[in-house]
Amino acid sequence: MHNKSITELAKSLRSGEFSSVELTQAFLDRINQHSALNAYITVTEERALEQAQQADVRLAAGDAELLTGIPFAQKDIFCTQNVKTSCGSKMLDNFIAPYNATVVEKFNQAGAVMLGKLNMDEFAMGSSNETSYYGAVRNPWDTNTVPGGSSGGSAAAVAAKLAVCATGTDTGGSIRQPAALCGITGLKPTYGRVSRYGMIAYASSLDQGGPMTRSAEDAAIMLQTMAGFDEKDSTSVDLPVPDYRIGLTNSLEGLKIGLPKEFFGEGLNSDVAATLEAAINEYRKLGATVTEISMPSFKLAIPAYYVIAPAECSANLSRFDGVRFGYRCENPVDLTDLYTRSRGEGFGKEVKRRILMGTYALSTGYYDAYYIKAQKIRRVISEDFKKALSEVDVIMGPVTPSTAFGIGEKIANPVEMYLSDIYTIAINLAGVPAMSIPAGFANNLPVGLQIIGNYFAEAKLLNIAHLYQQVTDWHTQSPKGFE
Repeated sequence: MHNKSITELAKSLRSGEFSSVELTQAFLDRINQHSALNAYITVTEERALEQAQQADVRLAAGDAELLTGIPFAQKDIFCTQNVKTSCGSKMLDNFIAPYNATVVEKFNQAGAVMLGKLNMDEFAMGSSNETSYYGAVRNPWDTNTVPGGSSGGSAAAVAAKLAVCATGTDTGGSIRQPAALCGITGLKPTYGRVSRYGMIAYASSLDQGGPMTRSAEDAAIMLQTMAGFDEKDSTSVDLPVPDYRIGLTNSLEGLKIGLPKEFFGEGLNSDVAATLEAAINEYRKLGATVTEISMPSFKLAIPAYYVIAPAECSANLSRFDGVRFGYRCENPVDLTDLYTRSRGEGFGKEVKRRILMGTYALSTGYYDAYYIKAQKIRRVISEDFKKALSEVDVIMGPVTPSTAFGIGEKIANPVEMYLSDIYTIAINLAGVPAMSIPAGFANNLPVGLQIIGNYFAEAKLLNIAHLYQQVTDWHTQSPKGFE
């Protein structure tokens, strides 16, 4: 059962081959069997079986959607009513969300079955899932390596088949990078396409939720449920949501692919580069033309991002003060002591580092020199993407400079860790959609191909990914021991 796609499972559920309760129990058993991966923070077994029973009633009545009865999992950044929502932090280890995020509500309405809440880097700050208060997640392809971050629990769970699919969030590559390192499909939609209401904020102008699945077809089904205007989110875009499955098989004849020369230079592992070249050759066989383009502002993305994102993090995380909810220090002597010790004890090292960086950039005397300048660079990066995407249909390139690195290998070197996102960060600054798809292996570890499109061109990206997956089998391969 655990090897089937969403479409295959939906067909089996409707035919009575097995029930949602039986399917859900099978996944709960797998989660228990592979708990050493540390992919889940909270397993909601009782709730999942109740939802599965309700799904079976809907299925019997013929009142079912494609996701009805399908077991999936939520990244622990989405507020889930009456379930612990920790954001991977000690600060929220005792926080039971009193309401549902819009994304959670949409899956509830679709009748999907939530298996639990997935591990993640603390407050989505990290590229390896090692900053989580609950410990590092392990990559199922090699349990001594990281799964990527911050959506590492989501990527590991889908790759190890501990959920049919999962939600993730992407601030600077946090869907695409773990998807690449774990050999699954991950899509970061256009900024504003998926509601951020109830999604605990890291950097509000960059955060975006999206699907993490084994195939592009499954991603299309998930995005269909997740996308749409939400009046509760002021950054939500009021545009109709197309049927993402309709155009999946459209021909790629004449597709124009741009390869930025800056993406294939120094810093990219040669084995990863060779794997990507083979993947791009498959697109040539499918009728696409490939041309070299230039993204001159690419080198400015990381310094701009690490001013803007920490600045927004500094503002967003000021609400965690030990007063209203979350962690509170013991026996504070006064208000200042309450604030200082609650934040000092509740936040991890990386979160504190980014709060300090952001507060510094926003302080008097530095705001113009750092924050305003970074925002101007952001505009330049956005214009570069607009120019490039007026000349080509999509941009392709690497997701990460290398395959998955060892647990503990980069945690002591923040700058080296930040460079893990060198190929993904610019996309968030521009707000365009992008996805990672499995493109092969280097050193026996997965490699992801990044496909970047124009604003609200998710359907096109899914079409491009789906046709590639019809002529390759990288997305169907499983880590040893998780078949």
